Order: sequence, then structure tokens, then C-alpha cells
Amino acid sequence: MAIKDIEIEKKALAKEYKELLRVSYQTLSSDDKKLIRKAFDFAVDAHEHQRRISGEAYIFHPIAVAKIVAHEIGLDAISIAAALIHDVVEDNSNYSIQNINKIFGKDIARIVDGLTKISNLNKKTEASHQAENYRKMLLTLNEDVRVIIIKIADRLHNMQTLTCMPVEKQIKKASETLYIYAPLAHRIGLYNIKTELEDLGLKYTEPETYNDISKKLIENKKDQDEYIEKFNKSISKSLSKEKLKYIIKGRSKSIYSIRNKMIKQGISFDEVYDKFAVRIIYNANVKDEKFLAWKIYSIVTDHFTPNPIRLRDWISAPKSTGYEALHITVVGPKSKWVEVQIRSERMDEIAEKGYAAHYKYKQKSKKTDDSLDVWINKLQETLENPDANAVDFVEQFKLNLYAKEIFVFTPQGELKSLPVDATPLDFAFAIHTEVGLKTRGAKVNGKLVPLSKKLKSGDRVEILTSDKIIPSANWMDYATTARARSKIKSTLNAEKKNIAKEGKEKLRRKLKQLRLTLNDKITAELQKYFKLNTSLDLFYRVGINTIDNSMIKKFASSRSNVLISYIKNKIGRKPKLETEKEEITKKYDSLVFGNDEEKLDYKISTCCNPIPGDNVFGFITINDGIKIHKKNCPNALSMQSNYDYRIIKAKWIDSSQEEFTVSIDLTGIDKIGLLNNITNIISENMNINMRKLNLETDGGIFKGNIVISVKTNNLVTKLIDKLKKLNGIEKVKRL
Repeated sequence: MAIKDIEIEKKALAKEYKELLRVSYQTLSSDDKKLIRKAFDFAVDAHEHQRRISGEAYIFHPIAVAKIVAHEIGLDAISIAAALIHDVVEDNSNYSIQNINKIFGKDIARIVDGLTKISNLNKKTEASHQAENYRKMLLTLNEDVRVIIIKIADRLHNMQTLTCMPVEKQIKKASETLYIYAPLAHRIGLYNIKTELEDLGLKYTEPETYNDISKKLIENKKDQDEYIEKFNKSISKSLSKEKLKYIIKGRSKSIYSIRNKMIKQGISFDEVYDKFAVRIIYNANVKDEKFLAWKIYSIVTDHFTPNPIRLRDWISAPKSTGYEALHITVVGPKSKWVEVQIRSERMDEIAEKGYAAHYKYKQKSKKTDDSLDVWINKLQETLENPDANAVDFVEQFKLNLYAKEIFVFTPQGELKSLPVDATPLDFAFAIHTEVGLKTRGAKVNGKLVPLSKKLKSGDRVEILTSDKIIPSANWMDYATTARARSKIKSTLNAEKKNIAKEGKEKLRRKLKQLRLTLNDKITAELQKYFKLNTSLDLFYRVGINTIDNSMIKKFASSRSNVLISYIKNKIGRKPKLETEKEEITKKYDSLVFGNDEEKLDYKISTCCNPIPGDNVFGFITINDGIKIHKKNCPNALSMQSNYDYRIIKAKWIDSSQEEFTVSIDLTGIDKIGLLNNITNIISENMNINMRKLNLETDGGIFKGNIVISVKTNNLVTKLIDKLKKLNGIEKVKRL
């Protein structure tokens, strides 16, 4: 490297160090600055000869992570120092955790150790480690929440610099980010980081969608600014008259949230009415915050008509993430619906900085009850089952990360937060595990109700218990929270294991009579034969006699006739029945797989029903061969995050030989001639084969479903665009 370039890097490093101290959210003492300088110098030496794929000196990555930790998250000097040296042990064999402990002390050593374990896990690529990585990462929450927070900062910078990575790695990292890191950031209260992670995740998983919405938001920016100014002028006199110190600003909804709204409601970008929110941030003492929030609410609703069903009071009952605010939706300037968020400066700081701001104000007010603390403490029970299947574990953990909340009361009047759609059984487990396991019934507002009843905010819930009760399998249908499902499953699994143990011995004896020895190979063959995922399932079914002696005999006789092989070994090989398979691919195959663009047998998944023209990928199933999914399939993130080793590249090459069925829903205002207009566009104008048409009207509103046969996705898109333009059509959505 040229001397000139080295000097430029040294100057850049010095600038970054000063910037790190300048942007720190916490007030740094002289000892804090010394610690950060010590960690900075240590990291510079340790990463001296290392470079990132982009060619940039590696040291700029830990500095960037430390700046996110210092400014955007706002953690203390110990966290900043740990962020600076978080990759040292992993990337430099000259250093160990013991060295870090000796030089920086046990707190920083513990955090770096947790981060190093996570990084080492990510290096493993074996199939069985995929979901296990997430489980072990989540378990660090019990040790020190700062480990996860710094890891989120690390992931944010990685996503910000993902451009230079290969496309496959971009998609994998982005899928992981949307699957686990963004929900975690949300749950810890890091809303800004959550939003950026979601948008960056979408940028690489659905680039066309991301670019399209991003472009339209930029085009709308001028209109948004003008709207905020009009809103400000309308109420500023009234607010100032009350001698309130405040600012009013607008905040665009994230690209990711707009895309979600478009998909869920089946609407276009222009039909999303709340693309931004107005925030009124006021100065107040903690004791006056609630009073002033409602005073501002009163002023806003004096000027603009509120929507009474869109009031959200998260000041009286804060979200379990610590978030506090009043949200109202009003008919604002130009008669447009607009969401208004009313927050004090303290509330705004907590919304921006999350965990760190929460604890800053907690220490000032000396509060002991803290929702974030309660949540982290509850994790101990959620995470304690070491025998849980890793994928189930992660899915259960994720259940409540993004869940909207309701607030219900105990018989004593204590307020409890639960996710939307929670049941009395979830409430029982929220009180205590033993209460949940002994639940025999529930009363809601004094009336007996089924355990499956969905609770509503304001309900008073009483749990009836009995020592004779044992959880049954149908409880899994009643429970929605991760805590309840984990405990029920754990109890059921304990019983299942006892039966499976007896079943295993029974199977061993039967196989011995058939001159077969029960070992790993035979067990795997039996699992394949009976289409079971685990050996536990196999032994359990033998134990309860679902798999009986006659079925085991059939398996034994089939071994000499059937060759059982794993799906993965089939990929890349031409089928044995060459002539027959060639005929199939000529007539029906319109997909090619892998970098070599080979033709393989496949099935279309029913969860997203892709057709030619859709962006797709192949997923290698255990029993069903390759299944084709859309890249924006609802299950795509989970598959790409937990089973990326079973993902295979796929693309359409020729869709002229086969037609595909597509179902389209329509809603709108019923009028004479509308049906004729719809059929004209489909059959005459676009020459599309219509297989089914069903329209129903009720009170002047119609709902309809059309089933058509098409050859490409482009035709579907054009048809939907034309139908939307018809007078009377309100919504058109492809199922």
C-alpha cells in the first residue's frame, strides 16, 4: 500500500475517533474517554492488516458499529469499547477472551465473548446448525442484553455495506435480517434501526418493489413538506397560546411498511392514505406529561375532526417495548386522513433510542417497575427448554416480537399486556407456568368461556385451576403466545418421550424377529418409509400402535425392492428413465435450476401459487421433491433463514407450452353494465380464457372472483391494471 494512502487512512481514523466521542449519547467522563481510547488503539493494532471485501481497512467496520452503539442506540462507554473490539478474538488468533478480561475487565470480556460465540456460529454451514445459530444467539439475552444490542448494530452496518457481496449472500443476509434481527430491534425498542433494517432487507429481497416505492416517496416529498407546513399553521397559534414548547415534524412511513399495507389490503401505492405521520413533540416535566398530551389532543381535535376508533393511548398503558405516545387519526388539511403522534421529549427519546433512553430516565426517576426488564426476565422461561427443535424454538420466540397488544385485568385489577388474539390460556401462563398447566376453565367478565376465546382490551379474566388437570394436545390450538406454547409443548413432549422409549424397545424386538437390527441406518429408512421427520415420531407411533406389526413387515419386504435416497443426491443427475423424462420436460417444464440451468422435476407450491414470469426459487423438501415458491412468498424468509442449504436457484425459460390458473378477487360499487365491462376486457379486449366468474351483490356493494387461464405473469398484471380503471371497481387483488 502506498505511503500516501496510509497517511490518508490515518487521518480518516483520527477523524472517526473524534466523531465517535462527539456523537455519543451518554455524557462521557474522563475515565470513559480513556477506556474508549484504549479500546480504539487496541482494535486498530489487532485489525492492522485486515481488509473488507470492498478493499476498505477492516477497522472502519468496528468503528462504524461503535458509532451506532454510541449515537443511534446510545449505550455507555463499556458498550462502545466492546463494540470497538467485538471482532478481535474472532479475527485474530493472537488474542483470547482471557486477554480481553485481563486488559479490559470482566464486563467487556463477557460481552465480547457473547459476540464471538455468535460470530463463530455464523461460520458453520452444516444443515443442522442453521436454526441452532439463532437459538444460541437468543440465549445470550439471558446473559447480557448488550450482546444482542451490539449484534444488532453490527448487522445494521453489514446491511448498509452489503452492495459488494455476491447476490446469493445478499439475499441470505437480508432474509436473516427480516426474519430475526428487525423483529428483535423492534422488541428492544430500537424503532429507527428496526425501520432501516426492514427497508434494507427489502432492498435485497425484493429490489424492484423497493426501488419503485422509494422513487415514489421521493417524488411525494415536496407535497408532504407542504402538507406539514399547512398542518403547522392550522394549530400553531392555539398551541403557542397555551405557552407550550413544541416542534411539529413529519415522518414518512417506511418503504417496508408501505409495501406490507399494499399487499395486505390489495391496494396500489396511491391508495395508501397514511404514507406519513405528523409528530408533535413537546417539552414537559414527567409529572405533567400526561396532562399536556391530552391538552394537545384537545387542541388538535378542536381544529380537525378525529376518527374515534383510531385513538391509541400508550401513555396510560405503555407498550411492553417501553413505547409511550398518544396516536390519533384526524381529517387534516385538504380533507386527508393523517395520523398525529403526540409525545413528550422523553417519550420521543425512548422511541428513538429504545433500551438506553429507557434506562437513562428510569435511573433519574428511580422507577422499579420496568416493562423491558419484565420482558427480558420472562425470556428465562421461554428459552429454558434445551430439547426443543431449533426451528420450532425460533418460530415460537418470534411469535410475539411484532405482536400488537391488548390490555386485560386480573380479578385484583392488575393490568396485564398480551398480544392481540391471546386467549384465557395465554393469560394463565402469563400469570405463572403452574397456573397455566393446571387450568381447567376461565371466566371473562364474570362469565364462563372456552379456553379458545379471543380476549379484548378491558376484559377482566379469572383462571380456574385443578391439580388433576393435565395439558392435552388440543391446548396447542388454543394458545398463541410463545410462553404458553413452549410450556404446553414441553409437557406434551415429556409424555411423548416416555411412550417413544417403550416404542423403541418394541420396534427393536419386532425387527429382530425379521432379522433386522435397529440402528441409525434402519431408523432413517423407516422415517423415510413412513414419511416422518424425526426418530421420536417413529418410536412414538410404534408405542401407540399407529405403526403396527403388519406395517413393519411390509417395510422389511420392501427394502429389497425400493432404493431410498435423499432428495439432495438426486439434484444434478439425469433421471434413469431418459426417454420418458425428456418427453415430460419438452411438454411441461418451463423452469431451469442452478447455475448450470438444468431441468429437474418439480411441483408448484400451493402457499403462493407461482406462475411463469414470477421471481421464484426452488426448495428441496424431504418427501415431495423440489417445490417452487415465489421470492415474496409468505414462507420465503423462514425457508431462506432456516434452510438456506435446501434453496436452489430457479428461473422460467419458456412458458409458451402451458397455461396456468390464476384467481382474482374484485370489490366495488354495483352498477348496470359492470359485468359486461369486466367480461369484455377479459375475453374480447385481452383474449384471455375465463374459466370461472362469480359475482355477489349486497346493499349496492359487489364482491366477485374470476378464475382465468394465462401463460405469463405480464398478462395478469395488465389485466389487473385494466380492471382497476373500470368505473365502479374499488379493489382488484390477485390471490
